[in-house]
Amino acid sequence: MEKKLEFTDRAKIQIEKITKSEDVKKYFRITVQGGGCSGFKYNFSFDNNVNKNDILFDKTIIDIESLNIIEGSTVDFKKEMVGESFVIDNPKASSSCGCGLSFSV
Repeated sequence: MEKKLEFTDRAKIQIEKITKSEDVKKYFRITVQGGGCSGFKYNFSFDNNVNKNDILFDKTIIDIESLNIIEGSTVDFKKEMVGESFVIDNPKASSSCGCGLSFSV
């Protein structure tokens, strides 16, 4: 069964922009790690390699364990007065922290 993850147009544009840069790696990587103030935290990084347990969404790679936790989510890119960042709206998250990167399921 195909794993579902949505990307807003803003997120797609930003990912395309940053992965085209000569200074940045080829892929945008999303991972979910244990930790943070709510139990799990999102990590955004760059990578040149797609590993055997990775799922590729255009220019974004996510390992299958992380995808199982965030499947059904929407990835967005927001610009606010305090800065700009990627944000994940995860319907499986039962609570989240004010930082927007930490959550529990």
